[in-house]
Amino acid sequence: MSLAETLETPRHSPPLIPPRPAFAPPRMSTFARIAAMRRNAIDTWGERAYQEDIVKGSFLGRASFTINAPDAIKHVLIDNYENYGRTHVGIRVLRPILGEDGLLLAHGKAWKHQRRTLAPAFSPRAVSMLVPHMLAATDTMVAELKDKCGGPADLREAMQRLALDIAGRTMFSFSLDRHGARLRDFVNNYGENLAQPHFLDVLFPLNWPSPRDFARRAFRREWTQFLSVLIAERRALGASESAPRDLFDLMVAARDPETGDVFSDAQLADQVATMILAGHETTATALFWSLFLLSLDQVAQDNLAAEAQAEGANLPGELDISRLKFTRAVLDEALRLYPPAFLIARAALGPDTIAGEAVDKRDVIFIAPWLLHRHERLWTNPNAFMPERFLPGAPPPDRFAYLPFGVGPRVCIGAQFALTEATLALAKIVASFSIELTSTRPVMPVGIVTTQPDHSPEFRIMRR
Repeated sequence: MSLAETLETPRHSPPLIPPRPAFAPPRMSTFARIAAMRRNAIDTWGERAYQEDIVKGSFLGRASFTINAPDAIKHVLIDNYENYGRTHVGIRVLRPILGEDGLLLAHGKAWKHQRRTLAPAFSPRAVSMLVPHMLAATDTMVAELKDKCGGPADLREAMQRLALDIAGRTMFSFSLDRHGARLRDFVNNYGENLAQPHFLDVLFPLNWPSPRDFARRAFRREWTQFLSVLIAERRALGASESAPRDLFDLMVAARDPETGDVFSDAQLADQVATMILAGHETTATALFWSLFLLSLDQVAQDNLAAEAQAEGANLPGELDISRLKFTRAVLDEALRLYPPAFLIARAALGPDTIAGEAVDKRDVIFIAPWLLHRHERLWTNPNAFMPERFLPGAPPPDRFAYLPFGVGPRVCIGAQFALTEATLALAKIVASFSIELTSTRPVMPVGIVTTQPDHSPEFRIMRR
């Protein structure tokens, strides 16, 4: 049987079903729900949320709607998206680390200006220009991992370092070796201590600082100074005299196609923060979960290794991503089961009707890719790891049932960049190593800012 036939032949053994959290109890008080959200938002969803099109509840005196119906999601995120803004809690949590001038939190005219200005930097042509940076960082990581063969390996930490190295090379044309440890300290400190919403974060209006906001402001001052150092070092390298060489060149040269405006220094700093943090965190998470799933499914791991080796992924240098179809299918399925952005929360800015339900101003809308991707009405065997769902020829999922990068005007601008980076890295790693999970403790997903494992399990890797 040829490699192509092997990859296209469905497996007849029972598919892998990785561990997942138990359903939340049918009734939870507001205080219990907030406490659970601070620990793990995934633990707050009951069985109905995986079965019904819309689940109505209440939250601090306002109605809440968890929606899983594709048509209703299209209405909120595309047809009437201007009526739905970020919640106060989301702004409080993201503003200190991403800034108010970054693409993720900007709104109205400021957001449209930034989106138009940044779009050329993430076009397919621009992403292809950055591929050599991605490959160089991945080849360096593969060389480092060869020294760990046969012994314990922390692949979660390795994927975080790899994604951070790619972020540094693609953004600044230099490795973040000197600054990587401090950057990880910033990210870990914020995620562990300041990203979890406090009860008063939810209760207070946005213009009332909560007690935790004072600590977030102190973090913001140090974080902004750190970003200034990175930008100053990159500016010292000067601009490219010919074609742009990295994202920084592209962003500095970017002009709003309608107004000709450029980014201010404050906007540039916030864009850098958004691209480094949002980019490297989500990619590291996607790579970790992909490797975790492959460590539990030897057939899928061997198929991916065979495809990647046939394309020369076990050698340093170039790789044709268009030929890595099974590798991409594994990544797509990992993003389905463990979407890094597990929850989209919006507050209604005015009255509306969603799926026949009346929505009032300030009501809260939840669209959870975690739920959507495991919904019993939208997927066959939704909790199983089945990469063949995404192979060429398989029926495509509903456009509004699979949202690893969101959808609509505010879809993730870096989606193509992230998919390219993760597919190349996954192919090179699995082409070079066989991966075995040696930890016996179940690895459970935790949703706070992104979908992270509850601990870093131990793996063993061996050269192929």
